[in-house]
Amino acid sequence: MRLALLTTSDVQHDLANAIRRRRRELKLSRDALAERSGVPAPTIKRFETTGQISLRQFLLLWQSVDRLERVAELAAPQPARPDSIEEVLRGD
Repeated sequence: MRLALLTTSDVQHDLANAIRRRRRELKLSRDALAERSGVPAPTIKRFETTGQISLRQFLLLWQSVDRLERVAELAAPQPARPDSIEEVLRGD
C-alpha cells in the first residue's frame, strides 16, 4: 500500500463538489438534476453533503452534467512507469 496524503473520503467529497459545481454552472436545481438523471433529489442532496452514493447513481449524475468518457478514461490501461532513472536513460 502506498502512503498517500489523499484519502478516499477526500476524493468522495471532491467528486461531490465537482457534480454540485457543474450542476450550478448549468443552473440546475437538485430537482431538475433528479429529473434529468433519474437519481432522486434526496440522494443528490446526501451525495453533495456527505459524498455517499452508489457507483451507478454517481455515473448517472456525472453523465447528466459532463461527458461519461472522462470517467471511463480512469479505467484505461496506463503505460508502465520506469522503476529507475537508469531505465529512463536507456529508453526502456
